[in-house]
Amino acid sequence: MTATAARQVFRLPDLGEGLTEAEILEWKVSVGDTVEVDQIVVEVETAKAAVEVPVPYAGTVLALHAAPGAVLSVGLPLIEIGPPGTPTGAGDRPEAGSGAAAQYREEERAGSGNVLIGYGTGHTPATRRRRASRSRSMTGRPRVEQLTPERPRGGRLVGDRPSGGEHRAGPGGATEEVSAVGSQAPRVISPLVRRMARDHGIDLADVTPTGPHAVILRRDVEQAIADQDVGDRIVGDQTVAEQAIPTHGIAARTSRTASAPAPVLDADPDDVQGFRARGLVDERVPLRGLRRAVAEKLSRSRAEIPDATTWVDVDATDLLAARDALRRSRPDLGIGLLALLARICVDGLRRFPELNSSVDTDRSEIVRYGHVNLGFAAQTERGLVVPVIRDAHLLTTAGLAAELTRLTALARAGRLSPQALTGGTFTLNNYGVFGVDGSTPIINHPEAALLGVGRIIDRPWVSGGVVTARKITQLSFTFDHRVCDGGTAGGFLRHVADCVENPAILLADL
Repeated sequence: MTATAARQVFRLPDLGEGLTEAEILEWKVSVGDTVEVDQIVVEVETAKAAVEVPVPYAGTVLALHAAPGAVLSVGLPLIEIGPPGTPTGAGDRPEAGSGAAAQYREEERAGSGNVLIGYGTGHTPATRRRRASRSRSMTGRPRVEQLTPERPRGGRLVGDRPSGGEHRAGPGGATEEVSAVGSQAPRVISPLVRRMARDHGIDLADVTPTGPHAVILRRDVEQAIADQDVGDRIVGDQTVAEQAIPTHGIAARTSRTASAPAPVLDADPDDVQGFRARGLVDERVPLRGLRRAVAEKLSRSRAEIPDATTWVDVDATDLLAARDALRRSRPDLGIGLLALLARICVDGLRRFPELNSSVDTDRSEIVRYGHVNLGFAAQTERGLVVPVIRDAHLLTTAGLAAELTRLTALARAGRLSPQALTGGTFTLNNYGVFGVDGSTPIINHPEAALLGVGRIIDRPWVSGGVVTARKITQLSFTFDHRVCDGGTAGGFLRHVADCVENPAILLADL
């Protein structure tokens, strides 16, 4: 953080856990806004989680040094704050010499549209225009206005480039182009969202916005892309069906009119045999944020850990009955199947501590932990994350259920702290929620083992010498062969299976 002539530049802070960069998700303020100390000004995404960043200064926002979608390294300028009432304009562009400034200049020359809010690139024809409305006070400072679909800040939004109309001088000597448009024009702030729409042929006018002030968000464009793909598949299926119709009658009719000129159809380079072959088009997706962190961890796991997987089918009928009984007697506790499985895992690790460990390759040592930090896989809109229940061995089954509920809600909201995603010693993965029976899961490095649970379905099962329908599931256990042999891993899995089939076993050591 630096200060020059009463201007204060807040740089991207160290977000902990060895994180070195973050992607700008959404700005909570705009140039010209007044902010208070510790006010949330931006939401960023790290390799661990989405984080809201507060500003340590109070005053007027003079500049935002990165656009949504940009990736900043720790220490680069993030936002510039001046004293209350400071005229905006000179600070609207990124600092000279900063990484953000270099990116801005490069994008301005290339006309990519990935620029700061309120600036166009000057090289691409406009597809839509906005009506600009900015009033100034007697001092000549721009008045902060509420953004509306009819009157966005600065006359236009990122990526909107006027191709004609009135020109006038803007703040800092910049030239603004002002054009009239209808009040129903779509509002998009993120250049990443615009690029996604352009790359997939999505008309933003047809996208339903879900963001505040009717702003089109990334999820809105992703939904439109998904809807379009469904429509393309339907069209493709209809076309294939039409091609299956016998053509001998058509040949007979065309033979009688062979002298007539054949109709000429315009070829669509993106059209193959009557349906769009979008799935055959190469696409490059940046590997960043959570996706990159997951890829690095899984790759390291596969490269370093000599893992092995064993599995067993178990009768979970009595476990489901125990869950239902707890729900009837104590519905306030919210104890579900995953909480019971977590309790069983903790008990198994107490009996087989070799599996609650990791390997320190630098010192050629196996580290056996005296505590259980139980991770569990949770699928979110951002991808797969593994929140960690710390000191799970000290919690009751009700306590495990409460932590599962709390951490799952934070994960789905993208509000997990980096600390909540690290430090695990064992992972539980309930992939049965995806409707699959089994898997050979990859160990969550640097842990030594992971238990997977498949779907629970009715299957024929021999119970008391009679074949009957029972609730059957498959348990798969992947372990690091460096920390134990198959006998230990098999003993742990058999104990877990016995507890699933007869939960009363857990009462023995209470």
